[in-house]
Amino acid sequence: MSRGWLVVIDPQNIFASPDSEWGSPFFAAAMENIRLLAERFGERVLVTRWMPTADRSTSWGEYFAAWPFADQPPTDALFDLVPEATGLSPRATLDLPTFGKWGGEIESVVGPGAHIVLTGVSTDCCVLSTALAAADAGAHLTIVTDACAGSTAENHAAALHVMGLYPPQITLQTTAETLG
Repeated sequence: MSRGWLVVIDPQNIFASPDSEWGSPFFAAAMENIRLLAERFGERVLVTRWMPTADRSTSWGEYFAAWPFADQPPTDALFDLVPEATGLSPRATLDLPTFGKWGGEIESVVGPGAHIVLTGVSTDCCVLSTALAAADAGAHLTIVTDACAGSTAENHAAALHVMGLYPPQITLQTTAETLG
């Protein structure tokens, strides 16, 4: 395995809980694989959190009007990491108010043109947004297909299909292939 970085997108209660409107039915299975990968990557793990702090005078205002359950203070337990995600990284979480997490915050840690092994939730939103921006910025990405959780099986498959259209910058692998 290369000395890349494992980036875990948004392993939070809001995406894990079956009671959440955004809960993924595939979260628990993906989290098991994320933990296996994190053991291998050791200190080279970054964890992000989506935070509801975007400027409401932008299109985010309409977004939160459409999803009022998520329009809570950032201290709400919805935005906490799930217990299985605490301790995955020795670094503080990267808390960002955007779908895509790629930007200066991650690039300053991993370096330009880095190899990123990308996991998390939701495949069809935050993972996809992060992957495309990172590839566009010149990073090399491996999307670990069974360490990502989509909103539905169909949306997960569709997002993987789209990311699979970006070789050689983006490749798709399973956990077993990545650890192999």
